[in-house]
Amino acid sequence: MATATESVPKASLYYSKNSIWASVPLLALEEKGYGPDEVDLKEVDISKGENFDPSYLRINPNATVPTLVVPLSTTLEAEVESRYKAIKETKTIVEFLDKSRSPQSRTHTTSSAPAPTLTPATIAFSAASNKLIDLLHSLPADPNALLFLNARNDEELKKITPELRPLLHAKTDAITELIKQNETSEIKVSEKTVKFWELRRAASEMMLQVFDNGDKSEDELDDPAKLSRSEYYKAATHGWNNLKEVLTTLSNDIIGPFVLGDQLSLADLHLAAWLARIGKLSGASAADNGDSVVAAIETHIGEGFRLPKDFSVAEARRRAGLPATTVDPNERQTRIAAFWDAIKERPSWKKVYADGLH
Repeated sequence: MATATESVPKASLYYSKNSIWASVPLLALEEKGYGPDEVDLKEVDISKGENFDPSYLRINPNATVPTLVVPLSTTLEAEVESRYKAIKETKTIVEFLDKSRSPQSRTHTTSSAPAPTLTPATIAFSAASNKLIDLLHSLPADPNALLFLNARNDEELKKITPELRPLLHAKTDAITELIKQNETSEIKVSEKTVKFWELRRAASEMMLQVFDNGDKSEDELDDPAKLSRSEYYKAATHGWNNLKEVLTTLSNDIIGPFVLGDQLSLADLHLAAWLARIGKLSGASAADNGDSVVAAIETHIGEGFRLPKDFSVAEARRRAGLPATTVDPNERQTRIAAFWDAIKERPSWKKVYADGLH
């Protein structure tokens, strides 16, 4: 016999394990104390192009993850046929998860874990939080673009080609197969969907003009390939130069050790995921401390870029509830390093990044 909690419609979180923004709601689920049976986790394998499948596009026409599909509040009774809505923006998803489980409301919960409020308590803090989240999701800070624009010379391009070339080919092949299935009536989609597929395939093919030759020297390239590589390097250089202003703004706006001080908030979940990706692209690992991660990012950006070390290490550790008795009271670190040291000690971070940064 099904229990009450089993019969009540549940939310479903569509995610990809290596997606930066899908990591944000995964962190939120842990921080909010959701039970493992309260939200269905449905993995979408982006490396195989599953996000372009018609069944997923019906949920999220943008083909992005995460997506949270939730039962409408008026259809939560087990005997009523449920209707659902899809929440497609990371910011909105984590806000929904925060409000849906609070110290006051434990509707249909199976977990006895604490449910701390992550939404900022004041108007001023809410404004600061939204400003930082918007910055992290802006074009100059786009970590997904930087994933494919992470080479500014032949040596770096040769290094990242073995990882990225198969991903681009898999995406292109998956979309091509879907277009073929539509042409042969194995599936039936709208002309709008076909055009969407064609645009995404064209974008991947443009990148493949670079990565299909990524392991070749400049002398081995024909003139069109040389031009594609040159334009790619210009775009990559521009992208990483943009990060200087983004990181400087973050350094100025973080109170420390967390974004709004000593209490974790929604903004910290976005920053944790974003910084994990930027750190990985810069050669850092999950085992590194904050100083090492920031040093790796600074070196990768190059041109002598440095963030100010204007935050007391001892104070940062005390505010984060970490031991500080052996720390030199005069030792200083960047606020981003202090954030990293604080966030990586949380059980949520350790679980989401158990297999390394992504």
